[in-house]
Amino acid sequence: MAVSKEFIGDEPVAIKPYRTYGAGRSQITIFHGDSLELMPTLNANSVDVVVTSPPYNIGINYTVHRDNLPRPDYMEWMSHFGSIVSDVLRKDGSFFLNVGGTPEDPWLPWDVARAVSGELSLQNVIHWVKSISVDDVASDGSSTVLSAGHFKPISSRRFLNDCHEYIFHFTHDGRIPIDKLAVGVPYKDKSNIGRWKSVSSDLRDRGNLWFIPYETIRSKQQRPHPATFPVRLPEMCILLHGVREGMAVVDPFMGIGSTALACARLGVSFTGYDIDSSYLEESCSRLENYFSGRESKPEQM
Repeated sequence: MAVSKEFIGDEPVAIKPYRTYGAGRSQITIFHGDSLELMPTLNANSVDVVVTSPPYNIGINYTVHRDNLPRPDYMEWMSHFGSIVSDVLRKDGSFFLNVGGTPEDPWLPWDVARAVSGELSLQNVIHWVKSISVDDVASDGSSTVLSAGHFKPISSRRFLNDCHEYIFHFTHDGRIPIDKLAVGVPYKDKSNIGRWKSVSSDLRDRGNLWFIPYETIRSKQQRPHPATFPVRLPEMCILLHGVREGMAVVDPFMGIGSTALACARLGVSFTGYDIDSSYLEESCSRLENYFSGRESKPEQM
């Protein structure tokens, strides 16, 4: 993927990155600026994967961005963003869009998905489950309730607790092969391995329910950004698309750099954008800890 450029007259001028890390196929490049202004300077059909979580427009207290635009203005902004992604995304590329709603506005994620889709096709809808409770029934009929994940209660007599968000997977034509077993899980019943002709190993399709819990936040100092996703989430998106030699990943709203860290771990090229320098500094700190071997233990499934 080419370095971002702007133009003076007809002559392209390289835009100076905020920070770069690594080299070659695993170079991490960060830009301080508005992705809707900078991404169009990328070459068309040059990005393999876009993974991002844009502002949801639900009044989150970001440092710089205004997260309470009038609904039509926000949807127009999202539509413009989707057209930019469509232009830079390779014909066999994947666009993973993480969006959450609120109990009072459950249509918001679908409205955003519709706004950004443009000429793109919705190929998969993945549910990011942050907290889950399962009745585990034993062979003797007894049951145990298993609860896992970070639970943030909602003080309401009307709404159930909101335990999931969406990951909308867009491609240009809805027909792009993906690497399902790269995020696969073992069979619980091992007899399935020999039952199906298509099964040759103890690994099956995980499906579209991904349980990826947050690490528990115990202080405000542990939460430098009000709306982050775990590194494991973009990592799984990239793996599902398929890791390939020389691939390029972009996060237009990179925040504190979870997608950048995922790319560093996977050894793939990354370009990220954010308008908030304080978030970029936190991203740089996390990346420097990773490359120096001081990164904290990765989130576990």
